[in-house]
Amino acid sequence: MSVKLKTKLSLGLIFLFVVIVLFGVLGLFYMNRLSDEGALVLKNNHESIVYCNRMLEALEDLKSDRNALDTFKDNLHKQQNNVTETGEREATNELTENFNEMLTDPGDQSNYADIRRSINKILNVNEQAIVRKSTAAQKTAEGAKEVLTILFTILTLVAFTFIFNLPGIISDPISSLSEGIRAIAGKNYKKRIYLRQGDEFGDLANAFNTMAEKLDEYENSNLAQIKFEKSRIETIINQMRDGIIGFDDKRHILFLNAVAEKLLGLREADIAGRYAPDVAVTNDLMRTLLREDGNKELKIYCDNKEGYFSKDVLDVTNNQAIIGQVIVLRNITPFHELNEAKTNFIATVSHELKTPLSSIKMSARLLTDPRVGALNPEQQELIRSITDDADRLLKITGELLNMSQVETGNIQLKLQPASPASIVQQAIQAVSFQAQQKKIRIDTQLAADLPLIQADVEKTSWVLINLLTNAIKYSPEESRIEVSAFCNKDKVEVRVKDHGRGIDERYLPRIFERYFKVPGTHDRNGTGLGLSISKEFIEAQGGRIWVDSRLGEGSSFGFTLDAA
Repeated sequence: MSVKLKTKLSLGLIFLFVVIVLFGVLGLFYMNRLSDEGALVLKNNHESIVYCNRMLEALEDLKSDRNALDTFKDNLHKQQNNVTETGEREATNELTENFNEMLTDPGDQSNYADIRRSINKILNVNEQAIVRKSTAAQKTAEGAKEVLTILFTILTLVAFTFIFNLPGIISDPISSLSEGIRAIAGKNYKKRIYLRQGDEFGDLANAFNTMAEKLDEYENSNLAQIKFEKSRIETIINQMRDGIIGFDDKRHILFLNAVAEKLLGLREADIAGRYAPDVAVTNDLMRTLLREDGNKELKIYCDNKEGYFSKDVLDVTNNQAIIGQVIVLRNITPFHELNEAKTNFIATVSHELKTPLSSIKMSARLLTDPRVGALNPEQQELIRSITDDADRLLKITGELLNMSQVETGNIQLKLQPASPASIVQQAIQAVSFQAQQKKIRIDTQLAADLPLIQADVEKTSWVLINLLTNAIKYSPEESRIEVSAFCNKDKVEVRVKDHGRGIDERYLPRIFERYFKVPGTHDRNGTGLGLSISKEFIEAQGGRIWVDSRLGEGSSFGFTLDAA
């Protein structure tokens, strides 16, 4: 039969309560009994002895003290009322008779001896009673001592049993449960707790074993699948052409795929678990990867050839907390090769087109010479159309050649001190014919103290001409364009402002991207490269280019270059 823990504790507390009550009751009982017996001795026998002693003293003083007779009578009367022992009544009556006989002739002392004898009988009876009652009280005390000693011994043994067993009944199951919980926390789902008791701890142990069994079943049922998925993911990662490196939240290296091993020149088995900055001390590529410089393009020499990779850093999160990072080195070498081939093709085609286009333009100009022959109006219109198309194609090929320089990084600059005013006048002169066709006035505002700038005159003029051409293209007829140049600290700032329709603010961040055209402009003749090339030319000279614009308020393009 199983006893619940609550019942065990209740029985233990009841036992302690019974011990306290039992000791209290027995102690009070024996104390009261001893007290009563002592009171009887004091009240009865002791008082009789006192009366007898007083009568003996009064008997001796009868001759010399008148009050002695009254004292004797008073104590005799008290003794007569305090008879408590066997034989004491007869002795008291005998004393009374002898005293009465003495009263008939107070001067006669013949019966004094009889009176003393009677008093001594009373004294003997009470003294013997005192001895007897003292002996009985002592026996009572010894009996109480024996009973309480036996009871104390029994209860002490029982209490020691409780002291040694009750804590174990509570602490041992708790220790077993704590050990089991730690084992489960360590993923030891084979752990079981066996308690041979049917109380609440036994129920808790059974519930724990059931939980551990279910966890063990779950672990075994999913372990093979988890291992399979891990193996499959590792296979996929190792087959990728991108290098992949995994870190935990403390930047310890977790894994490398095969491509990353080749790029780093390290084996995963040698550095797994190591602190990444420690590895970076002796590995240049790892040191470069750990720098927080965004998605930078890297040129890496591997397998006896150069390759191009872009770095992507991905955070691994769990419940919005970052628990690690993955660096992906994407192989963009094929795109670089295609881009290089495209750039070379464009450069070649553009260069080859310039010669026939120049010939077409020269031929069209010769046809307009009267010495060759007169042309009718229709022929003259065709010649103008041929000339315009040739100019447009020459401009496009020029932009493509410039773009090929930008893409290959081979922008050839001839930096020299130059006059900003001269560059502005040269650009205005180049677009004056286009401005006259739309009756647009170009106003200049040049500061008087403009210093020389350190610039490539040809490319800077090309940029300003491109900005003026765009301003003329998107300005209404009979409007004006403002060109200004002024000092801004140690730089010279040039602005071109028109009063056209302006640019929507949402397109401004992309205005300098390659091939980008603002939606709704219907510009079919442009390539979308002019502003992109302008940005590259200005930044190659250490300057900066920007745009400010709002719909309905026109646009303002500007750039700055360092003073010489």
